[in-house]
Amino acid sequence: MGGPQKAPENLEDWTELLRGQEMPIFSNTAHNIYAALDDRKKGAMELATVILQDPNLTAKVLKVGSSPYYNPSKQKMSTVSRAIVVLGAEIIRELTLACSFFEAILSTSDKNRANREIAKALHAAVQAKNLAVAVGDISPEEVFVAALLHNLGHVAFWCSSDPHSKQAHAKLEKCGLSGAEAEKKILGFSLRDLGKKLSKSWSLGGLIEEAIAKPDSADKRVQMVKLGHDICQALQAGPDSPLMTACLTKFSELTRLPLPEIRARIEKNTQEAALIARQFGADDASRFIKVDAVADETPVEEAFDKKQLQFQILQDISSHISGQINLNQLFEMVLEGIHRGVEMDRTLFMLLSPDKQALNEKFSLGWRKPVPEQKLRILNSENSTNLFFNALRQTEGAWQFPEQHPGLYTPQIVQHIGRHECFVFPIRAENKMVGLIYCDHSIHGLPLTREDFIAANHFAKQAHIGLTLYCMKGH
Repeated sequence: MGGPQKAPENLEDWTELLRGQEMPIFSNTAHNIYAALDDRKKGAMELATVILQDPNLTAKVLKVGSSPYYNPSKQKMSTVSRAIVVLGAEIIRELTLACSFFEAILSTSDKNRANREIAKALHAAVQAKNLAVAVGDISPEEVFVAALLHNLGHVAFWCSSDPHSKQAHAKLEKCGLSGAEAEKKILGFSLRDLGKKLSKSWSLGGLIEEAIAKPDSADKRVQMVKLGHDICQALQAGPDSPLMTACLTKFSELTRLPLPEIRARIEKNTQEAALIARQFGADDASRFIKVDAVADETPVEEAFDKKQLQFQILQDISSHISGQINLNQLFEMVLEGIHRGVEMDRTLFMLLSPDKQALNEKFSLGWRKPVPEQKLRILNSENSTNLFFNALRQTEGAWQFPEQHPGLYTPQIVQHIGRHECFVFPIRAENKMVGLIYCDHSIHGLPLTREDFIAANHFAKQAHIGLTLYCMKGH
C-alpha cells in the first residue's frame, strides 16, 4: 500500500477526502433507504429490511418515532413495519436521516464543534418543517431533509476524524477570525462551497441541492429552508435583534400569520428540537439549541428488554388479526418479532410454489447477501429430502442440528443457507401448506436455547392463527 495520504490543498482535494470517507450520513444504510423509497415497486418490508440491518438505527427510529412530535396520536409501534404504516415512508426517511446525523457525532474527536453543527442543522430543520406545514407545502418532510442537509459542508468537515481534518480544525479555532472569512484564510474556500461540491458528488439532487447551490433563490421552498437557518441565528442574536425582526417579517409574508403566533411557533419549535436531540441520545447537542422556556421533561420510553419486546409485538399481532388482516403486514410483524424479539441473526419466510416443487423467499431479515435484491429459492429436486421440504412434512416446528440430521443439509441447503443449528416452522392454513419460517444464530454463533425455541414458535403460531382467520373471512 502507499504511504500517508497527501494533505488536501484545495476545494477539490477536500471534497475527495470527505467524499471518500465512510460518512455516517451517507452510509450504505442511508443510500439503501433512499433507493427503497424512490422505487415505487418496493413496499414497507423492503424499507423495513434496510433499517433492521442496523440495530442501533432500528432502536432510535422506534424510540423517536414514538415521541409526541412524530406520533401525536400515541399509536403503539414496536415494529419497524408498523412504524412505516403509522408514520408513512416520508417521515421514516426524515427520521433515519436525522439518526444518521447523530451517528456522525460519535465518529469524531471534536465532539463540541460537531455537536454544535448537528444541533444547528436539526433545529433549522424543525423550524423549516413547521413553516412548510403553515404554508400548506405538499411535502414538509422534504423541506425538513433539505434544511437538515443545508450546511452539509460544515457537518462533513467538523465531523471528520481524518488527521488532516483535525489539523485544519485546530487552525480554524486559533485563527482569530470567524465564519467564511476564517475558512477562506485557512482552507482557501468556504465550507458552504464545500457543501455545494459534496452535494453534487453525492448526487443529492432536488430541493436539497437547489437550496445549497442557490440559497437566495426566489423559490418559496428554498426560502423556507433558508429561513429555518436564519431563525436559529436570530435566536442567538436575541429576540429583539434586527435579524429576528427580518425573520419575523419573512415568516409573516410567507404565512400571513400574526406576529404573536409566529413567535409562539418559533419558541415551540425550539423546544421540540431540543427534545428530539435528547431523544436521539444527543444530550450535548441539545444544549446548543437555545431554549428560553423550561425544557419539556416528557419522559422518554426506555428500550424494551427481550421479554417486553416479545410481549409488545405479540400484542400488535393480536390486534392486527382481530381486525382487517393484511397478510404482508402480518408476516412482516411475525418475522420482525422473531428477528428482534427472540434476537435471531437471520430470519426468513418462504412461500411454497403452486406446484409444491419450490420454496421462494418472501421476506428475510439479517441476511448478508452479495446482491441484496437476490431472493432465495430452494427446489424439491434432490435425491433425498432437504431441511426445508422435510419441515413441510411435519405438523410442528423443529429444532435442527447438523450433527444429528446431516442428511437434511443437502448441497442445495449448504450452498444457500449454510450448515447451522436452526429453528424451522411449517406454516399452514386449513390443512393446506403455505410455506415455512426459518431462523438461526449463524452470524454471532451463539447457542440456541429452549426459551428461544418456545418464543419463536409462539410467533409462528400467530402466523398460523392469522392465516386461518384470513381464510375464514372468505378471502
